[in-house]
Amino acid sequence: MANYQEILAARLSEKRYLHSLGVAGTAARLASKNKVDPEQARLAGLLHDYARDLPPGELLTLAAGAGLITCELERRLPILLHGPVGALLIKQDLGIKDRAVLQAVARHTVGAVAMTALDKIIYLADVIEPERRFPGVEELRRLAAADLNAALLKAFETSILYLVGKGQPLHPVTIEARNYLLLSGQEETSA
Repeated sequence: MANYQEILAARLSEKRYLHSLGVAGTAARLASKNKVDPEQARLAGLLHDYARDLPPGELLTLAAGAGLITCELERRLPILLHGPVGALLIKQDLGIKDRAVLQAVARHTVGAVAMTALDKIIYLADVIEPERRFPGVEELRRLAAADLNAALLKAFETSILYLVGKGQPLHPVTIEARNYLLLSGQEETSA
């Protein structure tokens, strides 16, 4: 793990490196509470932004070359590709083969339908790590400590409302993931 920290420190801005350390610690704590391997969560959290500081053109080129682009929005906003490209690069550059870790890194940017517990933990840890400051973050932290699904639903909704408020487009997968989670919860409560 220390070796990965050195690699990240050289690769990312100081602010993003510190964010990655915060996500790793938050992910490990959430994992321990939710019966997920905390070291697996710590690794995924640490490496989740591996590709975040790449220039947009490089993200687009790498994603296109690997067939990772799923919609026109990603072509127009290549920053949305930093999760999938990050998963690709940590496999190629660092030799990480843990599919659960790779998937959680790939899915942390916009979410996904049917996210695993580790996927949810990395998505949430990215949103609530200690350096994050925005209205509603404390509520998300409380929800995450009590119920991953409730916290994830609130995190999706917070992101969607923020983007709508800024007049920015929504990634279709985030909407699908929110709807899937919402409908899954209704099935559970009505069964």
